[in-house]
Amino acid sequence: MIRRAGLTTAALLVLLAVLHAAPAGAAQARAGAANPPSPNLLAKVSPKDRRDWLRAIAIADRTSSVRGQRTRYPGLRSTSFAREGRCCMTVWYTARGDVRAVVKLDLHTGAIREQWSGWQASWEMARGYQGDFGHSFNSPWVLIPLGLLFLAPFFDPRRPFRLLHLDLLVLLAFGISHVLFNAGHIGESVPLVYPVLGYLLVRMLVVGFRPRPAREPLVPYARATWLVVATLLLVGGRIGLNLVDSNVLDVGYAGVIGANHIANGEELYDGHFAADPPAGDTYGPVMYLTYLPFERTIGWSGKWDAVPAAHGAAIAFDLLTLLGLFLLGRRLRPGPEGRLLAGALTFAWAAYPYSLFALSTNSNDALVSAIVVFALLGLASAPVRGALIALGAAAKIAPAALAPLFLNPRGEGRRQPLLFVAAFVLVLVVTIVPFLPPGGLRQLYDHTLGFQLGRNSPCSIWTQDTGLGGLHTVVELVAVNFAAILLIVPARKSLLQVAALGAAVLIAFQIAAAYWFYLYVLWFAPLVLVALFARHERTGVLRH
Repeated sequence: MIRRAGLTTAALLVLLAVLHAAPAGAAQARAGAANPPSPNLLAKVSPKDRRDWLRAIAIADRTSSVRGQRTRYPGLRSTSFAREGRCCMTVWYTARGDVRAVVKLDLHTGAIREQWSGWQASWEMARGYQGDFGHSFNSPWVLIPLGLLFLAPFFDPRRPFRLLHLDLLVLLAFGISHVLFNAGHIGESVPLVYPVLGYLLVRMLVVGFRPRPAREPLVPYARATWLVVATLLLVGGRIGLNLVDSNVLDVGYAGVIGANHIANGEELYDGHFAADPPAGDTYGPVMYLTYLPFERTIGWSGKWDAVPAAHGAAIAFDLLTLLGLFLLGRRLRPGPEGRLLAGALTFAWAAYPYSLFALSTNSNDALVSAIVVFALLGLASAPVRGALIALGAAAKIAPAALAPLFLNPRGEGRRQPLLFVAAFVLVLVVTIVPFLPPGGLRQLYDHTLGFQLGRNSPCSIWTQDTGLGGLHTVVELVAVNFAAILLIVPARKSLLQVAALGAAVLIAFQIAAAYWFYLYVLWFAPLVLVALFARHERTGVLRH
């Protein structure tokens, strides 16, 4: 009897709890969201969408992301939604004009599929969708063997603590941040980039201003033929991976669209393709011109599909960089030593994981690599180097920072700088003026450099922490003045010094930038390789 009475009492208590909770739940359902969508927004959707949207909001309002953002922004409310299939819906919450929270949920079960807040709400790329950035590139079965292969020819077990080992390991160290980025840990991944950039900046400054030779061989054991064969195998594998398992980022897609606009006589900077992809018209005309041969020969379907023309362009940029590095190696050393140095440079580029990253995403960043490498090759000719730096500036803006360094690297009086300036200005006029939008230079600036300077994203410590504004200004001023002072200091620079100081300029500007991504490593990586490898008096142990 006592047991039955206990069970009866427990059942009554459960029933009372359910009856007590039901009115509260009903009251919550009637109340709806804390800040429901505006009547104007609700009036624009169908009755069914309105009911489902309000139901989704009632579910999403209970998530930690929305509750946390509503504490910070009391006016937070859902302003848009999207359906995904029959049951899933994504709702966006905004406050003070910015997206603050995003929730993806199942309307049938009420289950939360994904929830994001802060930067990760407004920037999808900060959420860790690694499949969107290179597919198989992110696999440890690709990256770890490739990293070991990158180190292998240059590792000397007799000198385990030689500086070159550390230099090459640091070049690979961007991968630590990248793993965290892929996992969606944007707060940790971004700060970890700056120690790597800082180390490389210091190393390039030391090599650039005090180019002391390294007396141990660059390649302790491998022969030139081994490096050439390995490079060819790597190139074939990289191109194969590009064709069967890579994706096209917005930058590659934008290049193809811009080329299509040029081919059809349409404006580049009137905003017609600035929405898909977003900010697609943010590059200089030369960028879109380089995609023109591929868009004309391979074609474009008119939509964001496999975009094979972007694949063709990315492969071409990569191969041009390889060719430039091979020619540089032959120029820096005569005879067999030159062949071995050329093999070392091309192998390092082909094995470097971030050159594969550009191929796996079909980005346009290897174009910058190719331009700076060929500018080094043309260092002896003022018009050639002036034209190439101008092409880089009219493509992706950043190479313009190299103009003071390349203006008169050998201190050759007035004639050579004048020829550089003449070639630089002529190329800019020829490549930019025909594509000026109706609003002239002002409109061009707003769409390109102005957009880049005003960019706001979580991909920089300067935007993640707004309290660093004063320090950021100092870093920007230092970067600009450093690039300018290289016009006269050192007065005479060797090719090795120009490579090192050019890398330092690009790294300094990347440290100061309000937006950074792993693809930008390619802008300075070939210059770093040239500077590190060319300082070795002996390329290898020559065998007869």
